[in-house]
Amino acid sequence: MPRASLRASSNEARAGSREETAPKTSERLDLFKFVPFRLNRLAAEVSLALSSEYQARYGLDIPEWRVLATLGFRKEPCSAQYISHCTRTHKSTISRAVTTLLDRQLIERVANEDDRREFRLRMTRKGKTLYEELIPRLLHREQEIMACLSAPERREFSRLLGKIEGVLNLIQTSEEADAKQAY
Repeated sequence: MPRASLRASSNEARAGSREETAPKTSERLDLFKFVPFRLNRLAAEVSLALSSEYQARYGLDIPEWRVLATLGFRKEPCSAQYISHCTRTHKSTISRAVTTLLDRQLIERVANEDDRREFRLRMTRKGKTLYEELIPRLLHREQEIMACLSAPERREFSRLLGKIEGVLNLIQTSEEADAKQAY
């Protein structure tokens, strides 16, 4: 078979396989089968389920908790911008949360040693006490939510999430974030 015919045949085969896997534009999108929708809905519901642990008892909303959680896993103070990038929360939402937490004296500003014009954030002793009291409650709630999965399923679920995060080039550990200075 001539080379041009081989190319045409190969291109037709690829086009045929794409047609089989690509959705037809005339199809309706079923949101309940659309992975981005499912992940977003799942994340929102899990976040809401966890928020019951810190809202009533500690008066924290979700963005305030995200600030404390980010500061809690870090060894060093960090910027509000880091928190915004890390949590994928809009900077104005993080800014409001930071203001509230500063007013409640759960966090404080410290000068950035490398750039005196910039301030970083860290938890106060009061903030650390709240954080340390809250962590076991949240971990317990996480276990309750994940109890529908067997131990092997939880490991596989974590592995699969890691694969998706990897494809999207998301940093998956605090050590990786610090090493790459990505945020």
